[in-house]
Amino acid sequence: MSNSYDPSKEGAQMSFKGRMSYSDYLMLEKVLDAQEPLSKAHDEMLFIIQHQTSELWMKLALHEINAAVRSIRQDRLEPAFKMLTRVARIFEQLNSAWDVLRTMTPSEYTQFRESLGQSSGFQSWQYRAIEFLAGNRNVAMLGPHAHRPDIMEKLEAILAAPSLYDEAIRLLSRKGFDVGEEAVRTDWSETRTESDKVFAAWQIVYRDPERYWMLYELAEKLVDFEDYFRRWRFNHVTTVERIIGMKRGTGGTSGASYLRKMLEVELFPELWHVRTGL
Repeated sequence: MSNSYDPSKEGAQMSFKGRMSYSDYLMLEKVLDAQEPLSKAHDEMLFIIQHQTSELWMKLALHEINAAVRSIRQDRLEPAFKMLTRVARIFEQLNSAWDVLRTMTPSEYTQFRESLGQSSGFQSWQYRAIEFLAGNRNVAMLGPHAHRPDIMEKLEAILAAPSLYDEAIRLLSRKGFDVGEEAVRTDWSETRTESDKVFAAWQIVYRDPERYWMLYELAEKLVDFEDYFRRWRFNHVTTVERIIGMKRGTGGTSGASYLRKMLEVELFPELWHVRTGL
């Protein structure tokens, strides 16, 4: 392409005086001015951008999960399938991001770790919201957000309503499956316990997928989501171990040991265990 090429001759807009530009629409000045390293360490910029971009992807994940919850509640499963597929792809993207952070060595991290103070990913309210929405509801995890009434209001609103998996189980009930006490449950604030009746209902669905195709497809979309979510957790653990070993986290947790415990959490237990019963 010649250096004399002029895109305006083909209709490209070149003047944006008084018009909204790409940068204006995306508010890039705010976004790109939001990185303020507290040390002189070269790698702190990587650390900040890794976490900021993760929070942006989580914002989109919350947008999609909330929409999926509403769609399932309204028996509109096709839109929910699209949204849950997108959530799985979001977590695939988040998984890839760990590869970038893993280019930072332990020695490089120690150059700015003290600058973080007690701030930690453990305090991410959007991550907590995703867990709450998916069904892992531990009210003790509200603690780090008690100083922010606006965030507490959002998290408490999630805990006051059925989770994504609760809505899937309520759908089973509406379709005539016996889900036991889950059909009349009204307290959504705690993590539900695994149910033999819910297991049996999903077992029926999985044994005759053609008859119950929409429920079967919903179940598999949920498993896709948790599959990528589990991978994200695992990659989080291995990245932390690679960079700080078994040290305590900046937020006071046991670091990698705490994250390993979280690997044992199942969001949709019956959907995983039903495979053994087929």
